Amino acid sequence: MYTIQTNASGTRSMEISEANLQTIQKYSLFQHLIDSNGIVDEMVLDKLKLNIRSLIASAEGNCKDLLDLCIDVIYHNNMKAFGLHQLILLYIKWEKELEEQKETTTEAE
Repeated sequence: MYTIQTNASGTRSMEISEANLQTIQKYSLFQHLIDSNGIVDEMVLDKLKLNIRSLIASAEGNCKDLLDLCIDVIYHNNMKAFGLHQLILLYIKWEKELEEQKETTTEAE
């Protein structure tokens, strides 16, 4: 489990599971999400919500992982633009750690 801060003053936080991060990776939810200005604001959060709704609506099979991500993270009461920015930073860090693990595993073999 990871913890992210969801407001600038640090009074609110949210727990992010490994499964949540894997779901973000599986569906490439952060790819092409942020405009070229690099600013994460409420419009970016709304865009993410719409993208996820679209994926759920078009899913033919089981999308329990997306629903769990929505309930636990995206539609959480504490999730605002600041929290989304922290989630994106956590995801980038998590991906780098995964890549480093793969490299060390490959070198060990």
